[in-house]
Amino acid sequence: MQYSKSIERLRNIMDQLREECPWDKKQTIHTLQPQTLEEVYELSETIVNENWQGLKEELGDLLLHIMFYSKIGSEQQQFTFDDVVEGVCNKLVNRHPHIYSNVKVENDTDVKQNWEKIKQKEGKKSILSGVPQYMPALIKALRLQEKTKQVGFEWENTAQVKDKVTEELQELDEAVAQGNQNEIEEEFGDVLFALINYARFVKVDPERALELTNKKFIRRFQQVEEMAGAQGKSLHDMTLGEMDALWNKVKELERSI
Repeated sequence: MQYSKSIERLRNIMDQLREECPWDKKQTIHTLQPQTLEEVYELSETIVNENWQGLKEELGDLLLHIMFYSKIGSEQQQFTFDDVVEGVCNKLVNRHPHIYSNVKVENDTDVKQNWEKIKQKEGKKSILSGVPQYMPALIKALRLQEKTKQVGFEWENTAQVKDKVTEELQELDEAVAQGNQNEIEEEFGDVLFALINYARFVKVDPERALELTNKKFIRRFQQVEEMAGAQGKSLHDMTLGEMDALWNKVKELERSI
């Protein structure tokens, strides 16, 4: 198969849809936004599941959205798809002076630090300014920690981070004992932030880890429902002890596989 003109084909299809399809004609950057977020989550799911066929399809959907935004940008005389591509090319060259210039680096940490320094020169007032305000909180916490690490704002070892988790848990317990809901919420957030930090140090992606646990919980709970049904029972009519017994059976079955 010849794919050399695929981008041009996509551009032509987008132009035609924008002119002739009632739905496509109505779309704006605002109506597309929630759909784009949905596509990103669908893409993330294929990555978690290592579904390569799904990943290919979702990347295509995301590319369509990029082309769609670019088409609208062109109509508004703001930018074109070519501007988007050229802009990211220029950014990559500028932010990789160890490849395209004479800057020397020893490892990926040096690369990240140089990246942040270059962004500062480009006009970023804070190293945290590139973190989207409305990014999901767990991922946002991870990005904030990764950003501040580049300027040395980082624990020295895993033991220190673990101690911090313990400290934050103790403060949460104290807040719960006092019954101040605002304090409880704040301390709970501190615990989560410390745990995300700990995840970084033990080389775990906290978003992926939590999603894998979510999937495990769904799988096990649905098996509990099936077991209850096989016994002619409904979970609504069972005690917590009865449901917990089924839960433990599910865990035992998984371990035996």
